[in-house]
Amino acid sequence: MAMSSLSFKLVGHSMVDINTIKPRSICFNHIHSRIRCSDDSNDDVSIQVKTSPVERFKSIACGLCAVWAVTATYPIFAATSTPRLPPLSNDPNRCERAFVGNTIGQANGVYDKPIDLRSCDFTNEKSNLRGKSLAAALMSDAKFDGADMSEVIMSKAYAVGASFKGVDFSNAVIDRVNFGKANMQDAVFRNTVLSGSTFDGANLEGAKFEDTIIGYIDLQKLCTNQTLSDEGRDILGCR
Repeated sequence: MAMSSLSFKLVGHSMVDINTIKPRSICFNHIHSRIRCSDDSNDDVSIQVKTSPVERFKSIACGLCAVWAVTATYPIFAATSTPRLPPLSNDPNRCERAFVGNTIGQANGVYDKPIDLRSCDFTNEKSNLRGKSLAAALMSDAKFDGADMSEVIMSKAYAVGASFKGVDFSNAVIDRVNFGKANMQDAVFRNTVLSGSTFDGANLEGAKFEDTIIGYIDLQKLCTNQTLSDEGRDILGCR
């Protein structure tokens, strides 16, 4: 069966074959077209589908649109960017989603359904968070004090202003997480991967680092945090 031909045309640009474009080379944050995949838009994108029936490929086009829209918006949760957060989820069970986590595209923060944990309280949670994948989770102002978060996978999570006092992050993978102004007093980072994460204004008093895996540049940024104890600085190798 011959494969269908799908091409995109941005106003003022030539036709672009989907097989030749690189990820995120076309921004789908704002779409206004015959096939609508976004509600708000200023830019016109014309999607031409060279096949039939129309309805079948309308679904395909919107599916591709959704994928690009998701991947293009992830930088808003990246550790160094200014966030543009979505409205708080109205799901009454949104906090319990932390106990399920997500498993799609862990390393890139891609999820099947958003995990909105903002302002949720997981104080002293000792079993249900361990080993979970919390890719691209929204954690701002949430409480995880005393929780066991060992072996969790946190990729591109947004945890500004959250509280992680005494949290055990042993054997966890913490990648590109924004911990700005978070309370991480006495948190344990034992054999933890810390890559691309930021701790601007975070309280790291008493935080324990043991066999922590961290890159040189990330280490230099972490060492600028004035709340690190002398022992922590010594173990990390801050100069």
